[in-house]
Amino acid sequence: TRLELIWTLIPALILVGIAVPTISTIFNLSSPPGDEALDVRVIGKQYWWEFQFMGDEGLGVVTANELHIPAGRPIFLHMQSLSATQPDPGLEENPELGLPVSAGVIHSFWVPRLAGKQDVVPGHTRRMTIEADEPGVYPGQCAEFCGLSHARMRFVVVAHEPAEFEQWLVDQSAPADSPDEQLAQRGHELFETATCVACHAIEGYEQSGGQPAQVRIGPNLTHFASRSKFAGWAFDNTEENVKQWLANPPAMKAGAQMPNLGLSQQDIDALTAYLATLE
Repeated sequence: TRLELIWTLIPALILVGIAVPTISTIFNLSSPPGDEALDVRVIGKQYWWEFQFMGDEGLGVVTANELHIPAGRPIFLHMQSLSATQPDPGLEENPELGLPVSAGVIHSFWVPRLAGKQDVVPGHTRRMTIEADEPGVYPGQCAEFCGLSHARMRFVVVAHEPAEFEQWLVDQSAPADSPDEQLAQRGHELFETATCVACHAIEGYEQSGGQPAQVRIGPNLTHFASRSKFAGWAFDNTEENVKQWLANPPAMKAGAQMPNLGLSQQDIDALTAYLATLE
């Protein structure tokens, strides 16, 4: 009886000792950060991540697969899952999406060096705080099976010195410049006629009716050329890879939502030249 009491009480006391800092940490992690935090909306889609910098400080910047942050400052993430065709519900809890929540799928946001995993569930807004102690590049991955290209739904968190981040934010908020070179100008025109504008936004670009291209079915391409990789951070952003992608996206990435548009080689060359100007 004495031995049974000993080997029962000792583990129980160890668990109680572990529970105190564990529960305290859980409450600390779940509490919203202070006013010094930078608010970023994260949207998981198949199979890429969108990052929207919120508030006046965010300057309306929207990017894909590369989350740039200032080092040494908490980043408050508001995370949602949407399908390609779902209307944007905003950040309200349990929003009426206009489509069944099954239209989206569960993703899981995971940057191993910065935080644990957080499931991103359709119909809900999940929140977490991350912070990078020093500048660097921190790889991330969707950690919940979400379809054929789950393994290629990657992203990176790029932490900058505060002043460098502020400059990045200003640069990203600038609208895209109109191309000067003839081939790129033709690609600029094709962007509308080849229906690219039906899925991708480019700040500063207007459709023929004078309306801005604000749709966000696919990634925002305003500063596409400044990104090191594309398509869920799966492929290096090189001329060759961009041309292969435009020729047949599903062949490069299984399950890709962008269809094969049947573009000619001349059209592919022109669009590639235009995308290369979006710095």
